[in-house]
Amino acid sequence: MSKEISTPMRAATTLAKPVFDVPPGSWDSHVHVFEPESQYPSVADPHYTLPDGPLDKLNAMADELGIAHYAIVQPSFYGTDNRCMLDALDRAGARARGVAMVHDGITPDELQAMHQRGVRALRLDMFLRREWPLADKIAYIEKCVKMTRELGWHIQFYTPGYVVRELIPFFAHLDADFVIDHMGYMLESDGLTRQDFDNLLRTLQQGKGWLKLSGPYRVAKDGNYARLIPLARAIVAELPGRVVWGSDWPHIPNGARDTGDLINMLADWIPDATVRKQVLADNPSRLYGLTT
Repeated sequence: MSKEISTPMRAATTLAKPVFDVPPGSWDSHVHVFEPESQYPSVADPHYTLPDGPLDKLNAMADELGIAHYAIVQPSFYGTDNRCMLDALDRAGARARGVAMVHDGITPDELQAMHQRGVRALRLDMFLRREWPLADKIAYIEKCVKMTRELGWHIQFYTPGYVVRELIPFFAHLDADFVIDHMGYMLESDGLTRQDFDNLLRTLQQGKGWLKLSGPYRVAKDGNYARLIPLARAIVAELPGRVVWGSDWPHIPNGARDTGDLINMLADWIPDATVRKQVLADNPSRLYGLTT
């Protein structure tokens, strides 16, 4: 597979203006931060070149769109070396929370140290584990839940939709808060159907799962975002208290993508301003343990 070439970030001042009043205390619940490789080396063979996503440009984007807080998610570019994310949390202060990826040998003291710096979740990269037997996937998830339960962290799933479908019976009984990225990542090209999506929603509604309204350009790869409207509305209708929104900034590999256009999709996805406030401000503040 060829490496994706990351393009420069567009200036924050060129972003589309929000078409609705962004509620005070709003969150972008899915961003990444990248700093110079001389300071933070990548994994041996990343899938993309260094994105143009430093913290100062993230802050400029958030300020331009009226976003008060954000969750910095550890990217695969750095693997389980969380230094870039943790240093960004130190600099961002109360504005941010973090989502880490860790190696199997992580100690409770190391996790506690991350907690003190603002980490509130573990990201499980199930793309890396997609070929594992189901029993091994479940054992891995249960291990991660067990080692973070005392900290009050949730589990964040970065996973292909066909793995989500495989895990639906397990999700029904998972006794921990967990978030699935990118609306479940149920791609038609991977053989996923609306019935699979409805099965997931029904299971999450009865359990402790959350869904993230993020990555529309990853779900609708053809650019037909209109077909996501009924899916997004169904998510909000079924899980109003367990939905968050994320931009997936810096939009790897396309730094020129307009984050303003992405937040504006919420005007169609969540027409009611009161519910938008719930999704943008109230829900993530609860999820990440920060009162706005």
